[in-house]
Amino acid sequence: MIHRLTVQTDGPGMYEFTPELAAIVADTGVDEGLCTVFVRHTSASLVIQENADPSARHDLERWLERLVPEGDPDFTHTQEGPDDMPSHIRSALTATSLSIPILDGGLTLGTWQGVYLWEHRRRRHARRLVVHLT
Repeated sequence: MIHRLTVQTDGPGMYEFTPELAAIVADTGVDEGLCTVFVRHTSASLVIQENADPSARHDLERWLERLVPEGDPDFTHTQEGPDDMPSHIRSALTATSLSIPILDGGLTLGTWQGVYLWEHRRRRHARRLVVHLT
């Protein structure tokens, strides 16, 4: 079963969509299986991360900004702005797809785990995701 999901972003950061994903799984009636999520963009990524304390996400975002800063003079892919190439690298370093087991009709996430789209660009986007349930 294939489903589509859109996550609206307002700039860099992690946007949790766990409730929307859980609703898709619940609506399908799949009791046991696998939920695969894929982001259809090259400047955003997907992560499973702590959803209890926002400082964990903040620290991860700041760390990745330091690891891949804007304005590197070696970047040649700059036509879409100074945040474009760093966004591609950040996406390559994280993940563009996730697989989450389904048991008892729900996602088998841990107590403090949430599913996030990690926006790496500065402007707003409507990020398209594909959800595949087997």
